[in-house]
Amino acid sequence: MTRLSRPVLALVLLMGSSSFVAADAVFDAPAPFTGQVSFSGPNRSPAYPGGAVEVSGEGFAPGQIITLSRGGDLISPEGLSADQEGKFSFPLTLPADAVTGQHPIVVEAEGPDSAAVVDLKISPEIALSGGEKYTSRSVKTAPGVYQVAYSARNGTVFTASATGRGDKGTSSIVKFDATTLEKLAEASPYFDKENGLYGAFGIAVDDENGTVWVTNTRTSSVAIYKQDDLTLVKQFEPGSVEKPRDVVIDQARGRAWVSTHRTRIEEFDLKTLQKLEGFEVQSAERGGQFGTMSLVLDADKGQLYTVSLRTPEVARIDLTSRETTIIPLPGAKTASGVDIDPPSGRIFIASQGSDDVIALDTDGKVLFDTPVGAQTLNVVFDAVSGQLYVANRASDTITVVDAATGAISANLDGHSFPNHLAVTPEGVVFAVNKARGPEDAKADQLTRIAPAE
Repeated sequence: MTRLSRPVLALVLLMGSSSFVAADAVFDAPAPFTGQVSFSGPNRSPAYPGGAVEVSGEGFAPGQIITLSRGGDLISPEGLSADQEGKFSFPLTLPADAVTGQHPIVVEAEGPDSAAVVDLKISPEIALSGGEKYTSRSVKTAPGVYQVAYSARNGTVFTASATGRGDKGTSSIVKFDATTLEKLAEASPYFDKENGLYGAFGIAVDDENGTVWVTNTRTSSVAIYKQDDLTLVKQFEPGSVEKPRDVVIDQARGRAWVSTHRTRIEEFDLKTLQKLEGFEVQSAERGGQFGTMSLVLDADKGQLYTVSLRTPEVARIDLTSRETTIIPLPGAKTASGVDIDPPSGRIFIASQGSDDVIALDTDGKVLFDTPVGAQTLNVVFDAVSGQLYVANRASDTITVVDAATGAISANLDGHSFPNHLAVTPEGVVFAVNKARGPEDAKADQLTRIAPAE
């Protein structure tokens, strides 16, 4: 007989009937679940099979009895209760044979009664390997670096960085020599009293017009700078582009395309610097809402690709007709990065929630699904070597994957929280990483990765 947490909720099965009725049950006013539960490895590391996990909760009523279970098995200590601040914590050691993925944990609270299901994500732990195949060099860039962009015409690299909010934050656009990593120029984004410092997040270069495009996510705007000295060319008004993320330059059509944190992709003229019509990307899932993230352009075919954070989908947009093909991503959770191999039509997707890189053929057939690390954030395809470089933010690694087979050929130290990658036509990769804390010696770096000679 199953032991209930509250004996007064004993349920009686009527003989000859498939229905249950409650005997002396207490169905008082339902209480909303107000608590928050999180899982973390040591020093904010991911949860790995066989590893230690700190389980913590907050927002509960003082003295509430808390029970956590997985598949009906108790994983929390007997008699666990929230303290006077509504918090609790306890250590948990995962089984060595724990399967990677997101595991549903049932959280029950008594007095008042409420319940919820939260996910414990167990990530693949991939050992470092293949470092001898590459040479790498790193320099500091501005704090809170988000993205990196490469100028093939000028042999320069640009980073966009931002920390904090408003007048209490910092932000910079920094220009480096792509070979020596010497800092060549630095500029701060626009500032006004009402909005504070606008903040530089996404970045792309327009070599034809000698400009750098930056997305100001804080203020929902976009800015354009000169490549040579980073002087401001144009600052769009706050609210003109809702929460922009990525920007990609389309020289063939004279356009800059900007993804947003909603369903829209905004459109700008590279010559006039005017905002144009743009378009919506609709999910094919019933009730689903596409959440545009990274962008990649197939210039020859006039196709733009983006991946959805909210639904397991990738979109291919014909930029002439504006027709969109939605391709499902089975197994992907919270996808964020996308790149392509234009000659073959293959699509590569990095997903934070499922910790993997997925390859699709041009018809959407899954070619491989390779676990690569924790919180897989970004992917770039190197046509010279036929390799993928994948940034795994939470496991501090950059994984090199054979784009034809999905096999891991190297797993490199990506410093703390690798966040974004860019690849040159010659097969050199630039990576940027964020800070794990104020004393992090590996924080906020621009790294140049090249095959060893």
